[in-house]
Amino acid sequence: MNNEQAQARLGAVIRKERERLDLSQEALADQVGLHRTYIGSVERGERNISLANIIKIANALKLSAADLVKKAGL
Repeated sequence: MNNEQAQARLGAVIRKERERLDLSQEALADQVGLHRTYIGSVERGERNISLANIIKIANALKLSAADLVKKAGL
């Protein structure tokens, strides 16, 4: 699996978990202190997200960072 595929898989899991909690991209972004467009680009697999932001997003999604990455199959 290359980097782009990994980013896309992680982004898809973030989107699924965000929707499971009935959060908009803007609401998730507000919770983690990031911009809405950043969340959108992560969900589309366009960004190589940092570990710090993975942790922030996972916490907001009520998951551990390890669980989030595991759900993506990484």
